[in-house]
Formats: sequence, C-alpha cells, structure tokens
Amino acid sequence: METKITIWKPISFGEQWLQVNTSKFDDIVPSWYAKRKEIKDDNKDFEDFLNRLKRHHAIETGIVEKLYDLSDGITQTFIKEGFIESFIGHEDTNIPAKLLMSYLKDHFDAMDFVFDLVKKNRPLSKSFILELHQLITMHQDYTFGIDSLGNYVKIPLLKGKFKEFENNPKRDDGTIYEYCPPIHTESEVDNLLKIFNELENKKIHPLIISSWFHHAFTQIHPFQDGNGRIARLLASLILIKNNLFPFTVKRDEKAEYIRALENADNNEPQNLVAYFSLIQRQNIETILNLQTTEVKSSSLQEIASIFNEKISIVQTKQKKQRQQILNENLDELFKLTYEIVGKVQKELFKIIPKEKALINAIGVNPKEDNYYWFTKQIIDYANQHNYYFNKYLPRGWFKISFTITKGKRYDLVITIHHFGYHDSVIAVGSFLQFTDENSDEQTIPIDIKPYTLSLENEITNETRFNVEEYLKDITKIGMTIIVNEIV
Repeated sequence: METKITIWKPISFGEQWLQVNTSKFDDIVPSWYAKRKEIKDDNKDFEDFLNRLKRHHAIETGIVEKLYDLSDGITQTFIKEGFIESFIGHEDTNIPAKLLMSYLKDHFDAMDFVFDLVKKNRPLSKSFILELHQLITMHQDYTFGIDSLGNYVKIPLLKGKFKEFENNPKRDDGTIYEYCPPIHTESEVDNLLKIFNELENKKIHPLIISSWFHHAFTQIHPFQDGNGRIARLLASLILIKNNLFPFTVKRDEKAEYIRALENADNNEPQNLVAYFSLIQRQNIETILNLQTTEVKSSSLQEIASIFNEKISIVQTKQKKQRQQILNENLDELFKLTYEIVGKVQKELFKIIPKEKALINAIGVNPKEDNYYWFTKQIIDYANQHNYYFNKYLPRGWFKISFTITKGKRYDLVITIHHFGYHDSVIAVGSFLQFTDENSDEQTIPIDIKPYTLSLENEITNETRFNVEEYLKDITKIGMTIIVNEIV
C-alpha cells in the first residue's frame, strides 16, 4: 500500500532555525578567518586546495545522485591529479569513460560558475539558478520516471527550465514524497530568494542561511531532475560568499545526509546544521594544516630582506597585543581542562573505591618545567591524524593515572598542543600509556580525532560544553580499552 508524505510547505524561515547550535563550527572558524587575511588570492597552494575541493565535489555529487559509480582509488587520483580519462581502469566505473568525463566536467564547470558569481559579486537570482541547471545537465539528456503500469521509463530532460509535471519520487518501501506542485514552483523560488536576501541583510549566521536554503530548495524541488546537485551548489555559493568552502556530501555519508534533511522536514534542523558544520570543520582543519605562505627568492639578500620584514611584523605592538590575547585564551583553556579532569576524577571516585584502583590526576601547563613531556607520543598522534604539530609553540598535558596493581599502571594522557601552521589553532588529543615493572612502557593509541579550536576568541559557554563532552568521550574510550586489557 502506497503512503504519501507531503514534503513541501510554503517556504518560510521558522524560529527553530535561530535556535540551532553552531558552536562546533564557531570554535574553529576564527583561526581560518585570521589566516585567510594572510593568504593572497593568487596563492598557488590555496588555489590548488580549492581545485581539489571542486574536483571532490564534482565526483561525489554524481555518485550521490546515482549518475555513475567511481572506485575509491580513481576518486583519490582524480582529486589529486585532475580528470584524466587515461587514468580510468576497466573496473573503476559503471558507465562509458567518455560519458563519465563529460559529467565530471559539467559538475566542475558548475562549481567554477558558482565561484565566478561570488568573485564578480553578482546577486543570486532566478536566472542564475536556471543557468546553473543548464550547465550541470549539459550532457544529461534523460531522466527516469514510472509510467501508469509501474514501469521505469526514460523521459527527455528539461534543461534550464522549471518542472512542468510533478516529480514526486517513490522510495523502495513504496512511500511517495510529494514536493511543490509545478503551478507554484516559480513563485516559491521567488519567495526563497526574497527570504534569503532578508536573512543576509540581517546578518544571520552563514551556516544557518546555507543549510536553511538547501533544505527549502529541496522542499520545492523545482526541476525535473538535478535538484540535489543544484541544492548543494547553491548551499556552497552561500558558504563561499562568506569565505568558507563548498558543501560536498560524500557517498558514504548519504544516509546521514538524508536523515538530517528528513529531520528538518519535521521542523528539527539541528542535525542538518551540525552536518554542515562538520563538513566546514573538516575543510578548515585541512587548510589550517597547509603551508600557504610562499617565499620565492633567488638570492640570499632577498631571503634576508623577507626575514627582516617578518621579524619587524612580529615585534609590532599590534602583534604583541594579539599574542597576549592568544596566551590569555590558552590559559583559560588549561583552567577549563583542569576543572573538567577534576570533575571526571570525582565522578570515578563515586563508583570505584580507592582501595581497588588508585586514581590520580595531575596537570602541567606551558609555564612548567616538564611541559615538553610526551613529545614523541604527540608527534605520533599528529601523524596518525595527518596534521602538523609545532613543538616549539606553548603546550601542556594532563594525566589521569589508574594504578591496577603494584607496578602496573595505565595513564590516560590528555595533551593540549598546537595544530597545523597557524599559531591560534589548538588541538586537544589523547593516548594511553601502560607501565609494567616487567616490561617497557607502551603507548596505546585512542582512535578518536583531536578536538580543534581557535584561540582568536574567548572561551564561550558553548566551547566549555564541547570540550567537556569531548574529554568525557576520551575518558570513556580510554577506560574501555583498560577494561578490555585487564585479565
């Protein structure tokens, strides 16, 4: 029996969108904005980074929409090297290589078109959306539908035009999702753009605008086919306008993405905004971990001149004031971590009697003599998670020790150190140390990514919550490892 679910409602911006939590994005983005000011628009490293993002988006958007399949191996090669047909092996894709290359080129050109609109400061308009659709469907002549007998049939695709007939898809379980009727499509797109401009004028958080616009666009579903691709491109446009990065849904994240959209259908947008936030965090962490300062010189004198100029900048009053802010915020982070570790220790004492397993906690800040302990372990941890650790910048650590028997101890080490090549980005990470009087000390990795945050801004209540949540997760995972090792 068929079930119909009406997705479309007249487009509006509800109060629930202003109540979402964007703090995990806000914790890291100030460092990216600070670094962006230092990067010239013609910086080759930055340009290469953006081109890799464009290629990744071009590949994944077609896979998510089931236009083609592409193996992981050739995906990584294409992202790194570019779209070169001769790289494609017989088992890499399920469609002819030439057609695949045409689709990829269309998707890449569409993303370039988005960047071009932002660069030229063109307004987002209905005509631009239609042009964008024409571009992504350049080499797609058909879509598929179901006839009155329930058979799948090829249907000629309308390119650069809004739908003329209903496009309500049927899921595998027989559920039909009803989108905006064709008669209301154009007026709803007009309303969408009107509300978008109002939100921009009110300076609503760009992550909220982008995710709201994406969701509203999918509810309208204005095209016969290609709505998901256009929705992600337009969401990307809004982010790029705010010096952020394209919105790319990876193939293995499709289910999470669909669930988040369906939650937003039910007036629960937090998961969708969190998903947008996660993608931006990943891109920000990547760019902050790239060296984007180009020093090109042909003589010792020129290098010495650049060195002298940079030293002068470092010694300016403005730089000193900024460094003071970074130091104060780092001190605040250490105080916060000390409080959380103490709280965790008290919670453990309520459950585990001291005579069964002595639990001790200590902390060392960057001003103490042994701040540099665990340097090798931090390097290994950074390598494990593919980022650069600057051992010459301030750092420190905390340790929760679990003494099991005499001479047998596990130390849960929480390290606070710098992440990447920008001086305001901090990573909070962890690993286990096992000490046994009968064997050498061992390091046991904890397979959880570091939590990164910016020191450009003060530690907010939301940041406090995020750090505490992360440290409790670390403790839980660390203790799980210990429990499984105790025999």
